[in-house]
Amino acid sequence: MADKSTKGLADVVAASTALSDIDGQAGRLFYRGYDIHDLAGRTTFEETAHLLQHGRLPTREQLADYGAELVRGRALGALAEANIPEIAEKQAPMEALRTLVSLASGDDPDKDSNSPEANLRKAARLTAQQPILVARYHAARTGAEIPEPDPDLSVAANFLLQITGRTPDRHEVEVFDACLVLHADHTMNASTFAARVCAATLSDMHSAIVAAIGTLKGPLHGGANEQVMRTLESLDPGAVAQSVRDRLAAHEKIMGFGHRVYKTEDPRATHLRRMSQELAEASGDDKYYRMSKEMEEVVFETKGLYPNVDFYAATVYHYLGIPTDLFTPVFSVSRMSGWTAHVIEQHADNRLIRPDSEYVGERDQKWKPIDER
Repeated sequence: MADKSTKGLADVVAASTALSDIDGQAGRLFYRGYDIHDLAGRTTFEETAHLLQHGRLPTREQLADYGAELVRGRALGALAEANIPEIAEKQAPMEALRTLVSLASGDDPDKDSNSPEANLRKAARLTAQQPILVARYHAARTGAEIPEPDPDLSVAANFLLQITGRTPDRHEVEVFDACLVLHADHTMNASTFAARVCAATLSDMHSAIVAAIGTLKGPLHGGANEQVMRTLESLDPGAVAQSVRDRLAAHEKIMGFGHRVYKTEDPRATHLRRMSQELAEASGDDKYYRMSKEMEEVVFETKGLYPNVDFYAATVYHYLGIPTDLFTPVFSVSRMSGWTAHVIEQHADNRLIRPDSEYVGERDQKWKPIDER
């Protein structure tokens, strides 16, 4: 029996990784040694995905090659393609993505190999296909005509084009691209851990990603950004402060605040706050940004909690025209780059992840025949 159990594995080091690191006291996040403040707004999502999956920021030639690989990888296999309409009719967004990624494995030419080369190819395909799956699902459930992905556009620009049906302006693309960079990886969070546990059995990458998506679906991991937007929509814009105080007094949780790791402001929230303000001003309707700022001030004054990545992501996505119930799927579009990188890392230096447990049940029970129980 273990000497000491730690509920939820808090502060337990479960794996070694070179992918990302957090300094919770200082409020800093690093991808392969690069501070997120150096990357966000300077590197594209494609560069960041290459950094995570290949271990280095790409040269121009390497970026061009990786971009071409992503363009080729956007094509959906026959299994996923054929089932999108029925899945869109019967499943909610995260359920649908769980199913569609599983179906995509059936047509992946590398599905039976966990070699480093095959894993890199699968990582690129999964990264390329995830935004297409989200957009195709949304089009199928709404009956909308969806533009084909443009090979000359980035992941961020194509996603906005397919979701909104219009060509996004340059600033919108820059903002969404930065959002994808900010959400790409975040150490050993629940979905990443689920992916690594699966990969550690030497299961394939698609299986590990399905495990990650299923974990992200849970409301204690994904969904907070959606709930932030629902909360904003439920509040009277003229009574935000009092409504928040009343909810806190009633011990209701206000989503989008506090973090298990960060003891100061989440560095990703710093960028998202600014982008929310910029988009609000550009839209001519800053209601939700103003409400968010007021909520932030009241929560900090009352509880001393800082906003986390989910809080301002909600209004950013809203101003970009992304439907609220797709906020968590958008998270998966970005995090696919990190999940796949973790699977690659796990397979490269593998050991089965098998923690101990502390037994707390009854002991010395004696069996009795069924008629004597």
